[in-house]
Amino acid sequence: MNRYYPISLLSAALCAAFPLYAQDAAEDASDPSPTELATVRVVAEKSAPQAVQSSSFGAGDWKDTPASARVLDRELLDRRQVRTLSELARNDASMGDSYAPVGYYQNVAIRGFALDTGTGYRFNGLAIAGEQRLALENIQRVEILKGAAGLAAGVMAPGGIINYVGKRPAQVRTLTVGTDEEGSRYAAVDVGHWLTPRLGVRVNAAWDDSASYIEHADGRRNFYSLAADWLIGERSKLEVDANYQTSTQRSASGYQLLGGVALPGRVDRTHMLGYQAWQQPVGIDSTNITVQHTYDLSPEWQSRVAASHSRTVIDDSVAFAYGCYYAPQCADGSVPGNAFAPNGDYDIYDYRSPDDTRRNRELRAELRGRFATGAIGHELTVGVDAFDRTVDRHRNVNAYVGTGNIHDAQVPQFLPSELMPGPLVRRLDSRQTAAFALDRISFGDDWQWLAGGRYVRLDERSYSKRGAPERNDTLSRFLPQTALIWNATAHTSAYASYVAGLSLGEEAPFWTSNDGAFLPSVLSRQVEVGAKFAASDALSVGAALFRITRPFQYAMPDGSDAGFTFVEAGRQVHTGLELTADGQLSERLQVSASAAVLEARANDTGTAAYQGHQLINVPKTRASVHADYQLPFAPGLSVAGGWRYASANVATADGRTRAPAYSVVDAGLRFQHRMADRAVSWNLSVDNVFNRFYWRDTGSSSGDYYLFPGAPRQLRLSVTFAL
Repeated sequence: MNRYYPISLLSAALCAAFPLYAQDAAEDASDPSPTELATVRVVAEKSAPQAVQSSSFGAGDWKDTPASARVLDRELLDRRQVRTLSELARNDASMGDSYAPVGYYQNVAIRGFALDTGTGYRFNGLAIAGEQRLALENIQRVEILKGAAGLAAGVMAPGGIINYVGKRPAQVRTLTVGTDEEGSRYAAVDVGHWLTPRLGVRVNAAWDDSASYIEHADGRRNFYSLAADWLIGERSKLEVDANYQTSTQRSASGYQLLGGVALPGRVDRTHMLGYQAWQQPVGIDSTNITVQHTYDLSPEWQSRVAASHSRTVIDDSVAFAYGCYYAPQCADGSVPGNAFAPNGDYDIYDYRSPDDTRRNRELRAELRGRFATGAIGHELTVGVDAFDRTVDRHRNVNAYVGTGNIHDAQVPQFLPSELMPGPLVRRLDSRQTAAFALDRISFGDDWQWLAGGRYVRLDERSYSKRGAPERNDTLSRFLPQTALIWNATAHTSAYASYVAGLSLGEEAPFWTSNDGAFLPSVLSRQVEVGAKFAASDALSVGAALFRITRPFQYAMPDGSDAGFTFVEAGRQVHTGLELTADGQLSERLQVSASAAVLEARANDTGTAAYQGHQLINVPKTRASVHADYQLPFAPGLSVAGGWRYASANVATADGRTRAPAYSVVDAGLRFQHRMADRAVSWNLSVDNVFNRFYWRDTGSSSGDYYLFPGAPRQLRLSVTFAL
């Protein structure tokens, strides 16, 4: 009965909206009251999205940032009802899923490189633990910095970073409720107020009782956040952000290739592989805190001190579908055990890893200022940074309990393992200390030269499942970067840049001869040229051509007993072109569009079959277009349409098996009006209008590759009330 109640609520809401159709459109529900103080705050909020906090090239605006950066603002997130990282990735063609299961924390790739979950995700510019369900209710905008960002992040994957910028205090009181065709129930509140002329607060909270399209994968989520601004005197400002979230949801296992070579056929994407009645939902609790103090030493100089703490705890208790080591069709060793059997059989494991705890802490101090040496202007940034990351885990249970088949109408039920997890031990202790400097040198009005770098020292210790030391690495590197910017006109700029980055070596999978070994850290290099056009705040257009190189680390086929050894050999080269357009094409038409062409290949690896073709989970072409049009004959009513495309996606190291290309069409309807002198906004969206089946992800985890189907058609409705 409860499952159908929210569906009737959806129907009733649509009917209620119809007679309100003729009323005038309201202003945005979050508009502040027109007091003098509040008006000052609104101006700051409007100008903020033009700056990119996560940039390695200082605090310049978007047009003067010599890198491919994308800003997804709050309006776009609300209009598209984005609530997960995987949904966020749909809005930029340079991004894609990289092992993003339903019900678990998700990861994405930028420019074909999976983000480092330790350093690739940021909140207000500071690193947070990426192993969490990243909430968006308290986020004003999301900044996507594409490519190497050594100065901004230090040790990181070369694809880029994603920075979540929190909402600041403002005069706002809104309530949002939502549902979907599955029967989910969602509510969120956004309340802000300036308590005094110098102290403002903002509270966001959300409660999500989601009904998944995958059977047995319903979940719950509670989220709470607080942001506070304190104007201390005329020169000083303190900003504090804190949020806490709990979530529980069963995680859906991914598919694997049949016999290691063939895509599964006749897949029911609503079916949960390996489901066992005794398996528990995955619980993820996360806390993120950032504090930043700024002080204006003079009109030209400012100091900034920022600190962050991020902690996530994962309670993993799943029935995991993996491989076919125990299936009859794989018994003779002719089929790789880390793939499903040719007939669709797969092993089911009782996997338990409670209290998997990840902590990130960062402290940064920097000085920013402007000065001139004759006719040459300088904008200088210097600073120091300390980052600490720890991982504490129990010795997990990972025990085979039985075998199922992908076409089972009901998964056979088996008894759970009698094994119990071991004690909690420290598995990783990683510390980075760094000093950085960047000078933006201006030659007149037309040319800028940026030069700087980051000197980083990494001390990292890892431990076995029993807490015994395994490795102790220490390295120091200087990561340079430079760029040249030409302001061709008042609205157009062109740039060329070079950046060096450092990323950690990968761990050998368990099925290789050197199981558990960590390879050395690798240095990546990126060159990029691009152009940007921003005629006004209403429309921005960008293009970037780039090339990223780094050593290639992979499982090399050999004559060892395991048949593979994880090695570093050859080079991994990603060469691509990115195009973006965001803003108003006309008074009534708004567009957000991007396209990317990316060639990702390995050279000189020593394994001929692994060269000369696209790498796994990197489609050569992606595109994303979303348009919103306000109907001239219906005040307050807008229609939306979207299109997502990805070309064929490689699923095997030799490139012989590929997931087919796909196109997905989305649609939406938005209606704004006033009710009892209060703004009301209705938002109806339909994802995957034609219910297209497609493989959205062929990403990897712990050296194994998985296939995740895209969601079927999904209808969602939300209503936002100004209180």
